[in-house]
Amino acid sequence: MIRPSVLLFAFVISAPALYRYVLEQLDLTQVLLRFIIAVPIAALLLAALRFVTAGYGRTEEDGPEATAVTPTPVDVHEVENPA
Repeated sequence: MIRPSVLLFAFVISAPALYRYVLEQLDLTQVLLRFIIAVPIAALLLAALRFVTAGYGRTEEDGPEATAVTPTPVDVHEVENPA
């Protein structure tokens, strides 16, 4: 099934043809043909975008745990005047 975002993106891609139809520079069949061509192109572009962004925001639960660090107090004089 085609996602609504694909149809919306295909409509945006073919919007210049629709505008030219309103100005009576194109025939309706040409506008519909451009929309039909735009649908698979929009589907491929959005699928590529979904593929690239699929891993963002996920954390690996099975990954190595972070190394525990115990804080140690630092003398102020050591920081200001290193040896």
